[in-house]
Amino acid sequence: MSTVTLASKRRRAALRTVAFMSPWLIGFAVFFAYPLISTVYFSFMHYDGFKPPTWSGGKNWTYVFEHYPLFWPALRNTLWLVLITVSLRVVFGLGVGMLITKIKTGTGVFRTLFYLPYLAPPVAATMAFAFLLNPSTGPVNSILERVGVPAPGWFNDPTWSKPALTLLALWGVGDLMVIFMASLLDVPTEQYEAAELDGASAWQRFRYVTLPNISPIVMFAVVTGVIQTMQYYTQPLIAGKVASGVIQGAGTQFEPGYPDKSTLTLPQLVYNLGFQRFDYGAACVVALVLFALSMVFTAFLMRRRGGLIQAGD
Repeated sequence: MSTVTLASKRRRAALRTVAFMSPWLIGFAVFFAYPLISTVYFSFMHYDGFKPPTWSGGKNWTYVFEHYPLFWPALRNTLWLVLITVSLRVVFGLGVGMLITKIKTGTGVFRTLFYLPYLAPPVAATMAFAFLLNPSTGPVNSILERVGVPAPGWFNDPTWSKPALTLLALWGVGDLMVIFMASLLDVPTEQYEAAELDGASAWQRFRYVTLPNISPIVMFAVVTGVIQTMQYYTQPLIAGKVASGVIQGAGTQFEPGYPDKSTLTLPQLVYNLGFQRFDYGAACVVALVLFALSMVFTAFLMRRRGGLIQAGD
């Protein structure tokens, strides 16, 4: 009898747990599991959004990896932005956060000035940067020419287009600045005092005191930065349109990646294939590549988290 009662209690406890978790389970099933399964399913189908999908086997995968000329440039650009832009944003955001925490007066003013660019709408910010970095009429190149520095082509030059996007990302680093400021202010002052008594230099205090304490926040910034950059769509698309002079209206179609496919990213390919070429099967293949890359980067970073925590080793 006691065994039956114990089993009944365990069953009721399990049902209560499932009931409390049901909102999350429903959300996971509807907004993650079902879209992921559907994406895998349609990646093996020929589907244009109008006719019923038909089985195509691995033709979509073969087309994307071997015959679609925009895939590999988009993959290289996306990886470049992940490695370079995310790294620089984390370093710059941490540097700005440390600088503001050291300022004695006017902290609120500087914090506001650095945070405001983050609030700018992506389209407006990109259009403003395209104007400032215009090779012919932009004020940045005018200043560079006056001081005798060769003026880059920025968004009109394949060599400088991704560095220009990186400058745009650094300009809007206010979100990381706030996060790092909060973590830096939470570092125990006793550890700094003990390090100073031991004769530690400023670099040693940062390496052995600051970095180990804020390493979870650094990891958070890197992981979220990788995920956001994997979804990088608006800024490179708008920059390419503005730099190319294309005014898109009814009936017009803009091929992303200007100049010379240098601003092309994988999310742009998903839109281009799915909603411009109506090739949903190939679009699903690119989406799955994005998902796999995000998982690989996240898993790698989580495995390396111990190295960040043990920064002093």
